[in-house]
Amino acid sequence: MTDTTIGHWLDNAIFDGSSGRFGDVTNPATGEMTGQVVLADEADAARVIAAARRAAPGWAATSLSQRTRIMFRFRELLNERKTELAAIITAEHGKVLDDALGEVTRGLEVVEFACGMPHLLKGATSEQISTGVDIHSTRQPLGVVGIISPFNFPAMVPMWFFPIAIAAGNTVVVKPSEKDPSALLWTAALWKEAGLPDGVFNVLQGDKVAVDALLDSPDVKSISFVGSTPIARYVYERATQAGKRVQALGGAKNHMLVLPDADLDLAADAAVNAGYGSAGERCMAISVVVAVGSSADDLVAKIAERTRTLRIGDGTRGTDMGPLVTLAHRDKVASFIGEGAEAGASLVIDGRGSPADGADDGFWLGPTLFDHVTPDMSIYTEEIFGPVLSVVRVETYDEGVELINANPYGNGVAIFTKNGGAARKFEIEVEVGMVGVNVPIPVPMAYYSFGGWKNSLFGDTHAHGVEGVHFFTRGKVVTTRWADPAVSPSGGLELAFPTHA
Repeated sequence: MTDTTIGHWLDNAIFDGSSGRFGDVTNPATGEMTGQVVLADEADAARVIAAARRAAPGWAATSLSQRTRIMFRFRELLNERKTELAAIITAEHGKVLDDALGEVTRGLEVVEFACGMPHLLKGATSEQISTGVDIHSTRQPLGVVGIISPFNFPAMVPMWFFPIAIAAGNTVVVKPSEKDPSALLWTAALWKEAGLPDGVFNVLQGDKVAVDALLDSPDVKSISFVGSTPIARYVYERATQAGKRVQALGGAKNHMLVLPDADLDLAADAAVNAGYGSAGERCMAISVVVAVGSSADDLVAKIAERTRTLRIGDGTRGTDMGPLVTLAHRDKVASFIGEGAEAGASLVIDGRGSPADGADDGFWLGPTLFDHVTPDMSIYTEEIFGPVLSVVRVETYDEGVELINANPYGNGVAIFTKNGGAARKFEIEVEVGMVGVNVPIPVPMAYYSFGGWKNSLFGDTHAHGVEGVHFFTRGKVVTTRWADPAVSPSGGLELAFPTHA
């Protein structure tokens, strides 16, 4: 047991709330409870949202230069102390330290992109659109914005959103996953150190009660969400019904198409890294390798050879793959392995019972490899969100593309080939939002936008990049006419539209 309580954050201070509800936070590598996170009730949520609402007018009125200086200061502090944040992520999520540090670094890229907000908010002007009439456009902040973050990237995913939102003049309420809530509290304290005023960055801990409070509050103008497709659909429908703009990023079933001419060693390395990194708990993980024609046997053998070398264990011990985030999730992923074997897929490597360099009570599950998987099996149709890699064999390129395009998800996809014409054809034909050519996880840099197609995205706007700037601002067009002081007014009223140009 522990006396550590993980609270909310409002007005640049910890707020424990009054709900009396708590959730257990565990270290997945040991199974030990390391703290209890407070779970907001409606009153707690209202107080946190109210703090953001009070701060919104003042922050929007703060000069763009001052907002940018604070953003640069936050960037410097985060870069100096990112190893601290990585250690917090490993302790609560379980991913290995190198992976946690990589997560923070990718989030830092969005902070750096947001430091360029003065350029990104520039409008346009047209003079003399009619006699003596000019027009210009501006972009203004929304007010209070809500962010609902998943457990798998407790630092990076919120950073897809809040740096841009804050730099653009909004105030923020972030709801972390109750499984790993401490990373955002650490981040909130860093914002305070950087000079961010009270109420601009707030953390609301909780479960569905907190989520619904953000979705329903008339003071929250937008919702950014990342999580499973069923919850993304729920968030989108409920928040849009309340009149909010929404970007809800859902689940995935990412494929990697390997053509017979591909460098199979490169493809095998990519499949292992993309399939088992972060224990498969990422929406951009490769979960299906589509082997075309004669490549299949050699490719499966090379993947299996590499998979057997992976070291499983505590993320602080220099291992390759850590535990899964909770015991319940570990057991759920393990149940899929049983279903796949019962359905007739070839279980090349069974991760159940794999030895781990860590405590006996850790939530361990080794990397698992299936061959001869068919599209009707649950290990193909379901987003497993764990270290389970399936190989589907097809005879032709066209059969592989048809398989990928028939999938209800459209988040990420990759093709491995030495043929530039085949790669170009694939880029055009595949119905997926992010495409990699000999790149297994095609996550774009911060100045491009992140997001998928089909059931992987609800809403019209992707995360970060220019689309993110537009999501967190509203466009306004101003038309002006000023009398020429050298010309005396002619007098009289003009009620009709001008007819001269």
